[in-house]
Amino acid sequence: MAIQPLADRILVKALEAREVTKGGIVLPDTAKEKPQEGKVVAVGKGKILDSGEVRSPEVKVGDRVLYGKYSGTEITTKDGEELLIMKEEDIFAIVK
Repeated sequence: MAIQPLADRILVKALEAREVTKGGIVLPDTAKEKPQEGKVVAVGKGKILDSGEVRSPEVKVGDRVLYGKYSGTEITTKDGEELLIMKEEDIFAIVK
């Protein structure tokens, strides 16, 4: 299923949460923290400014991004893929 976000919305696929800590402790599913890093799957056309201009998004498809722990709305595609749709302002950084 193709999903095209509107305006300044971004579609992100969250990266998997780590199962083992740096110290080597294996975490059960209930103890894993919600991931805050993901890959951009689709972007909207951009934010419409008060002047009527459209400002293009800073992120592009394929970027790895950091976002807030409870940012966005979770959606599930027909294929069972879990994605997040969020505003561009909810993205904190692009991971280079």
